[in-house]
Amino acid sequence: MVNPQSPKEKEAFVQGLKRVWRNEQVGLRLYRLLAEHEKNPTRRKVLLKLSEQEQGHALRWEKRLSELGIELPKFHPSLGDRLWSWILVQSGTDNALKQIENAEDSDQEAYGDLLELAPGEADRTAIASVQHDEEIHGGVMHKVGESTGSISTVQSRLDMILHRETWHKRGGGWIGQAIYGANDGLGSVFGIVSGVAGATAGGPAVLIAGLAGMVASALSMGSGAYLASKAEREVNQAEINRESKELKMHPEEEQEELNLFYQLKGVPEEEARVLAARLISQPEQALKALTSEELGFTEQILANPWTEALSASLSTAVGAFIPIIPFFFARGYPAIIASFAISTLAHFSIGAAKTVVTGLSPWRSGTEMTLVGLGEAVITYLLGLLISPMVK
Repeated sequence: MVNPQSPKEKEAFVQGLKRVWRNEQVGLRLYRLLAEHEKNPTRRKVLLKLSEQEQGHALRWEKRLSELGIELPKFHPSLGDRLWSWILVQSGTDNALKQIENAEDSDQEAYGDLLELAPGEADRTAIASVQHDEEIHGGVMHKVGESTGSISTVQSRLDMILHRETWHKRGGGWIGQAIYGANDGLGSVFGIVSGVAGATAGGPAVLIAGLAGMVASALSMGSGAYLASKAEREVNQAEINRESKELKMHPEEEQEELNLFYQLKGVPEEEARVLAARLISQPEQALKALTSEELGFTEQILANPWTEALSASLSTAVGAFIPIIPFFFARGYPAIIASFAISTLAHFSIGAAKTVVTGLSPWRSGTEMTLVGLGEAVITYLLGLLISPMVK
């Protein structure tokens, strides 16, 4: 069914078609230039295939404009297009594709606007199809910079994709959250204890302020971790659901996407095609592979908000409790000195523990955190001394 268009709406549709036609021309030219300068044969082949797809899109819009009575002149890139393409090519394929990927938002917006202006179902279907291809391009480009070493067998490649190490979770999972919470609690309450100790010479107020700070920090970290983890889980689950829907609606295109992903990682073209076909015939495994390759995660590693909240709250409370321990047994400067000593040791220990997530040197990480903690304590203690006359 074709909706009647006013002359203004028709002109807007024509201008939108011209805009996306030109974008496709610029894109296919850039892909060809990158392919000419690419030394890796696998990456070069994929770049040429992307340029062919862009050319197909451009020809589709050229034909549609011709049907509307609009004859397009031969495409000539502007001076700005030529300069920008040259800069991107000279910067290397990886950086160039990152910049193209960043520009995908503008292209998606152009197709979104065009979709609203489309007068009939045929136009809407064609625009949606090309829009989906552009989304696939974004995912493919994201993987171009990764390893291109060859894999000997299809099965070994499949195992590598579907059985990733469990520690490849974002931010180290709940372990990273626990370390971060302990560090935050220790740093916050150590600063409170130091400041109040400076103002009151280690009086009873230190213990009260420290306990209040511990509870407040633990609740704040726990609620923040829960909300952040819940929001991230909802967003990621929505992405998985969207990918599942695309797999059902466009299985051939998703198969081609997997095929390109594996070629970019060094799998020979024939093996990549076989692997993609094998996966697409098993929807559950195909969805796992697509979300892993395109989105960078799987449903199995989505964080549990309650686990994150409990980990953050308890670790923050533990870290925050350390500086106030001496004030349960002593007052005055002996308690202050003891608090500084055990807090310094705790800072080093937590800093060293960070290497579980970061993989850095435990001595370097521990020393860095110790210096930061001591600097914070000295500053707050001096501020406490400055305001001590006001509280006496």
